[in-house]
Amino acid sequence: MIIKAVIGVLCAAVVLAIGIVIGHFGINNSSAPSWLNDVAKDVDESLIEKFLAEVDTIHIQENLRELTDVPHMATTPGDEKTVQTMLRRWQDADTGLDDAWREEYNVYLSFPDPNNPNKVTVVDAANTVQHSIREREKAYTSDQDDPEVVQPYAAYSPAGHAKGKLVYANQGKPSDYEQLSQTLNLTGTIAITRYGGAGRGAKAINAAPYGVVGVLVYTDPLDINDGLMSDTNETYPHSWYMPPSGVERGSFNRDFGDLLTPYLAAKEETYRIPPENIVGIPPIPIQPIGFEDAYILICALGGDAAPSEWQGAFNCTYNYGGPGFKPTSEFNNSDVKMDIYNKEVIKNSANVMGVIRGSVEPDRYVIYGNHRDSWVHGAIDPSSGTSVMLEITRVLGRMVKQGIWRPRRSIIFGSWGAEEFGLIGSAEYTEVTSYNTEQYVHLIRNVYMFVVQVNAPGESSTSVYEAWKLHSNRTSPTHGVIPRLGYLTGAGSDYAAFVHYLGISSIDMSYTYDRSKTNARIYPAYHTAYDTFDYASKYIDPGFVSHQAVARTAGNILIRLADSLLLPFNCSDYAEILEDYLNTAVTLYQQQLEAHKISIGKCKTATDVFGDAGEYCNTQHTGRNIMPLKVRRINDQLMLLDRAFLDPLAFPDKYAFRHVIWTSSSAGKATFPGLADAFAQAESSGLDSDWDKVHYHLSVVSQAIEGAASTLADVI
Repeated sequence: MIIKAVIGVLCAAVVLAIGIVIGHFGINNSSAPSWLNDVAKDVDESLIEKFLAEVDTIHIQENLRELTDVPHMATTPGDEKTVQTMLRRWQDADTGLDDAWREEYNVYLSFPDPNNPNKVTVVDAANTVQHSIREREKAYTSDQDDPEVVQPYAAYSPAGHAKGKLVYANQGKPSDYEQLSQTLNLTGTIAITRYGGAGRGAKAINAAPYGVVGVLVYTDPLDINDGLMSDTNETYPHSWYMPPSGVERGSFNRDFGDLLTPYLAAKEETYRIPPENIVGIPPIPIQPIGFEDAYILICALGGDAAPSEWQGAFNCTYNYGGPGFKPTSEFNNSDVKMDIYNKEVIKNSANVMGVIRGSVEPDRYVIYGNHRDSWVHGAIDPSSGTSVMLEITRVLGRMVKQGIWRPRRSIIFGSWGAEEFGLIGSAEYTEVTSYNTEQYVHLIRNVYMFVVQVNAPGESSTSVYEAWKLHSNRTSPTHGVIPRLGYLTGAGSDYAAFVHYLGISSIDMSYTYDRSKTNARIYPAYHTAYDTFDYASKYIDPGFVSHQAVARTAGNILIRLADSLLLPFNCSDYAEILEDYLNTAVTLYQQQLEAHKISIGKCKTATDVFGDAGEYCNTQHTGRNIMPLKVRRINDQLMLLDRAFLDPLAFPDKYAFRHVIWTSSSAGKATFPGLADAFAQAESSGLDSDWDKVHYHLSVVSQAIEGAASTLADVI
């Protein structure tokens, strides 16, 4: 039985910020004032050891128990309870921070109508109901019976009534609807799709051009449960697997941040666009359902058999639909009817912010954040992360209160609100602070040396580094076999606005399960009413040792970024990533680029220059007897590195995506995203105008790499 699943911690983005104050660094001698020693001081290894020793599993466990006591969806009474919890902890006289406060935003949210719940039914020609989809998940503990458990729904799905013959559209990708339309006329149909392959809202956006009038979405047991389906002895409450009535809720909008105030913080007086001008939300009703109901619907479908790659875990053939059901089915000649009563409202949502002020550079910041709101009880998503953050602040806060330590730079903690509705709290924060980002450096890239010190959960002789390298690794031409780091190329959590909009280097950390032992795309209780303290403590992390390992790792990173004289950032690692991207582009695209008289040579040259600049920067980064203004210059170069990759004009169709290396891509290739998407479009269409866009994006990325290299060069 798998007992470890994602500990979505540090989540929402651990975003880190630093720089060096202008001033004189003193030379160590007996006559120097004490503050001169302070400005030249480096990280204290003994303090890190003390921190690691004090991180406690029992405190983390009790944090989680308190945070998951009631459902706390954004702006509900349960959410306000967690706001008060965060304020109470961060204002504690013995273990709190220097200051803590709430920041309010007026945000556009979508909820089901509690007095008129959404309904999905199968009806015959006389509109008689033959089958009703379960409206609430089955209760196995008192947690699911809580009256504040929200009905499963698709946030930002429009209200409306749709009725039509059912068809099966696999994952709702554009290619799925195109393939289905070759067999069936989709006009007036209802499509049932499974999670995965395309974004939640995209399943409806992709369907509408084909005349589909409504969409259902479910989680197939093949994708989440390794095929297991029975709650008698296979799924929760007997294991970590999703029970048959489990439903993944979610936000079905494409863009992050408040939808009515793009690029502006959602304050009361802020200009708002008309709701009808919102883009990237479903144009037709969409509703999530459990796989117990999906099984009944899909196994009754008529028509031709879907291809093998569309088949799932149900013990029947997944057919396209006639459209509609088999003549032999009890639902013959019946329609699926959707009655969706969602409503949109503007409500106050709070971020809770806290700070430990720096002693030497209080105007430079390390920002550590995790979102606070959940769909239901949210034990793993997000409260595992918040329980860890509270333990980190307890240990660090007590050190500060006792006068043992104060960081060199200020540390800001953010408990983001309304993340589940599209990363709203963190995005609004960046829209407020974006005008002041010259003071910010948010950096972390090479974390390997920070995880060597932390023991893997349940292991006294194996470090997190070794366990990481064992289960997920790659071969570096410089370092040999090393742990594999993922890339923040999408908008999966609160790092998005920091990375893609502001160009601030970020980390999104989790301790996850062994993916070689399961096909689960995410931990199975994700966004369901079963993501509870009971679930987390029994099946995810008994003893909370994985939580402890994450807290130790995150705190170690936090202290080093706040206290290190020179930023622990290896530019050559970045150069290695760019080289990998370039090599992929050469392999995949060079031949056709040359056929269209487009040269990739400039990109090759820029990448080589960046590599040389990175090596030079690393040589300047060694040693500790460096003049103070040179320390500032080096740190400023590192601060500006990711910002050099921002191009506000490169991706006009991608809201708030400006980073030419990490921007999301639909091409699915491990290379420069703008180039990959443009090439896929040009290859498909063959149009000269699309090949011009390929040339444009190749120029954009080449010049961005060249510009970034110049930020690492010596002064003119």
